Amino acid sequence: MSRAFLFPGQGAQTVGMGRDIAEAYPAARAVFDEVDEALGEKLSALIWEGDQETLTLTENAQPALMATSMAVMAALAEEGVTIEAAAYVAGHSLGEYSALAAAGALTVADAARLLRIRGRAMQEAVPVGVGAMAAILGLDLEAVRKVASEASDRHHVCEVANDNDPAQVVVSGHREAVEKAVELAKAAGAKRAVVLPVSAPFHCSLMAPAAEVMAEALSKVDIAPPKVPVIANVRAAPVDDPTLIRALLVEQVTGMVRWRESVMWMAAHGVTETWEIGAGKALSGMVRRIDRSITTRTVGTVDEVKAAAASLTQG
Repeated sequence: MSRAFLFPGQGAQTVGMGRDIAEAYPAARAVFDEVDEALGEKLSALIWEGDQETLTLTENAQPALMATSMAVMAALAEEGVTIEAAAYVAGHSLGEYSALAAAGALTVADAARLLRIRGRAMQEAVPVGVGAMAAILGLDLEAVRKVASEASDRHHVCEVANDNDPAQVVVSGHREAVEKAVELAKAAGAKRAVVLPVSAPFHCSLMAPAAEVMAEALSKVDIAPPKVPVIANVRAAPVDDPTLIRALLVEQVTGMVRWRESVMWMAAHGVTETWEIGAGKALSGMVRRIDRSITTRTVGTVDEVKAAAASLTQG
């Protein structure tokens, strides 16, 4: 059986995530301590005892989700499961940083600092209220591309941001254009089209200022060849060259998250099981909608870590 480890993106964050893992596994606690030290603040206190609104701020949610995923990886390691148990790793948007850290391409401290910079840069790229994102359910990628194109004009951008699964595509851009796309999508037969509660229009050309910030930040960080191949969001194919990884992380800020194609690539190359490492279950749902033959497992609690580790010894 070939498996992939998947790492969640923004939206999966909840107050209290990872706390049971940190209390049960010293190595997991050490991950949160490392992130706190890297950022020069007690992010762990916000994650476990803060309020949901503050945790959801992009600059907090991004390093917090990475920290939680890496704490789970540390717990798995204590149970004898290393990254080599995966044939591939992949992460959704910010989750790509978690995947790279899990595969040893980035240190946890560097990933935390980069995600704090990334979160702030993405938030500052577009004034609050100017941009928006919307999820379109029930139309395929090409149909949503057509809708986004029709919703755009010389002054307003609307682009496909996430190709999540066969029934869910997300658009991003100026609020007026995104709201127009919602109406056009409904007219085109979408089951549902709804503006998302996000603070910035991620993964579209309006994020160009943030891409420049990330190019500068990434140029100062060492990236090692990953121990297992990482499926890059903007390529939907594996990468292992550090120079290319760095370039694609910059491209990812404005580029489309090709999640559906990434899962299809892994399935075509033998992946039959996925483990969603960290908070939430959204990626497992997407995987099942993309390829029902793939078995999914969420690994985010002590019980789930122990069950996942046991499944390897039994297998």
